[in-house]
Amino acid sequence: MYQTEPPLPAKETLPTMYDLPSEDPEEAGLPDQFHLFQPQLLTETFRPPLYPIEEIFTASDLNLYYDSRYPLWHKRPDWFAVVGVPYLYENRDLRLSYVVWQEAINPYIVVELLSPGTEKEDLGQTLRDAEKPPSKWEVYEKILRVPYYAIFDRYKSEFRMFQLTGDRYVETLHETTLSNSRFWIPGLELGLGVWEGKYQNVQRLWLRWYDRNGNWMLIPAEEERQKAEQERQKAEQERQKTERLIAQLRSLGVEPDLD
Repeated sequence: MYQTEPPLPAKETLPTMYDLPSEDPEEAGLPDQFHLFQPQLLTETFRPPLYPIEEIFTASDLNLYYDSRYPLWHKRPDWFAVVGVPYLYENRDLRLSYVVWQEAINPYIVVELLSPGTEKEDLGQTLRDAEKPPSKWEVYEKILRVPYYAIFDRYKSEFRMFQLTGDRYVETLHETTLSNSRFWIPGLELGLGVWEGKYQNVQRLWLRWYDRNGNWMLIPAEEERQKAEQERQKAEQERQKTERLIAQLRSLGVEPDLD
């Protein structure tokens, strides 16, 4: 009896990121400055201690292909993070897009920065045309089942966090008094909160990650300043120690050789 060959794995038959378009000329224009700076701050402070840096991938405004039945359907989250996946595509290349049927790991958290033109889709308030792709909310909740979905509205000064509970998102935080708005994520050993400070020379409210002690995760420039301050303090301590030693020697009638 003739036997057919078993079907190839999906990874070998479906399009890869090299096959799929990474840009769509019909989509909205380039992000404004806030949509550039805020995702950058999220990425710079996203360092979950449970994962090595080689297993952390973050992206903003990158095509996210989510359904192998409709390979061209995609969303472009303002920012998302995946843990437990190689930082480079197949450990060798920068990603053109994130293709879930190739990666086999879905995002752990998505952050959307609300704009008047995208608010209804981001909040799942649009009616779906059966012939068109689902909304972002539907994709994150029903298809990708992203555990955490954060929304930050800089126009209304709102920070909202949704957690996947069962088969739907449950709102676990809705803050309009943003001076101390924080949400802890145990699976990351990190929290996401609203920080008021200066970033990229702009003083405003920003979303930023914090550690288990409640300290804001440092950006590289802050780490450099902290390191320089620690070195300055160490040098000052050494100077004071030397001066005390010199004083002790002189009190004993010994003139130290300072050359």
